[in-house]
Amino acid sequence: MKPADKIYVAGHGGMVGSAIMRNLRSAGYENLLLRRSAELDLRDQAAVADFFKTEKPAYVFLAAAKVGGILANDTYRAEFLHDNLCIQDNVIHQAHAHGVEKLLFLGSSCIYPRECPQPIREEYLLTGPLEPTNEPYAIAKIAGLKMCQAYRSQYGSRFISAMPTNLYGPNDNYDLKNSHVLPALVRKFHMAIEKNSDEVEIWGSGSPKREFLHVDDLAQACVYLMLHYDEGGPVNVGTGTDISIKDLALLIKSISGYTGELVFDTTKPDGTPRKLLDVSRIHGLGWKHNTSLENGIRMVWEDVARGVVEFN
Repeated sequence: MKPADKIYVAGHGGMVGSAIMRNLRSAGYENLLLRRSAELDLRDQAAVADFFKTEKPAYVFLAAAKVGGILANDTYRAEFLHDNLCIQDNVIHQAHAHGVEKLLFLGSSCIYPRECPQPIREEYLLTGPLEPTNEPYAIAKIAGLKMCQAYRSQYGSRFISAMPTNLYGPNDNYDLKNSHVLPALVRKFHMAIEKNSDEVEIWGSGSPKREFLHVDDLAQACVYLMLHYDEGGPVNVGTGTDISIKDLALLIKSISGYTGELVFDTTKPDGTPRKLLDVSRIHGLGWKHNTSLENGIRMVWEDVARGVVEFN
């Protein structure tokens, strides 16, 4: 992948896509194809075919997806399955049909079974039942991964897949109904401080453990894999360390300076008990993350305090 090559970042307006775009530009890649969903609906087969025929990108980062937290996944099950299947099918097939040099597909750690051995190795895929609350999204992502493998096997297409852990950072979604746990907690603490509230409500028991990766680290990993990895198997992208939701809340509380109490609503679902990725494969390729969780949350909180973050 050379600086002059035409690179399509699908989903560049989202958290992951915008981070990939920032990373590419900082590395000197300026020939970027960018289309917002209002300009190009990736669920529209004909529109995607016309785009690839006209623009002829050489490299594709497929970061476009319908995403959300546990409530959104469990509420909009049909849309999470339908929309993501359509997006993936259209982009991956047209990348093949129009001779794209290489494509990177972004999956998710939720593709792995709910009761997976920890840490989760790539080969644990499809060895057990999925977490019910995000099963439609997980099935769509598994289909995308398998589609990349099928085109590689049948046609020799250089399509690769990365499976990131839970992400946070610039351009995150802070909507309390649709966001993931870390941005939701950041917003809750910010609201509690603004309103001088005595307590912050945390969904679930606080016992589940999660791994968190700053999105700029993921972007760096994606570009690194595009340059250095060319095999059919998926690659986990994470930090290799996790934290309980309770301890995450306490960390955000400490960073924010909030002095009230935490209240855990155990009527709300916990989701998967633990989800820690084995990152030995990507470490073996020469990549490791740079941002500690504490430093990453401090950067997020500074953006919130400076008014850079706009809550939905």
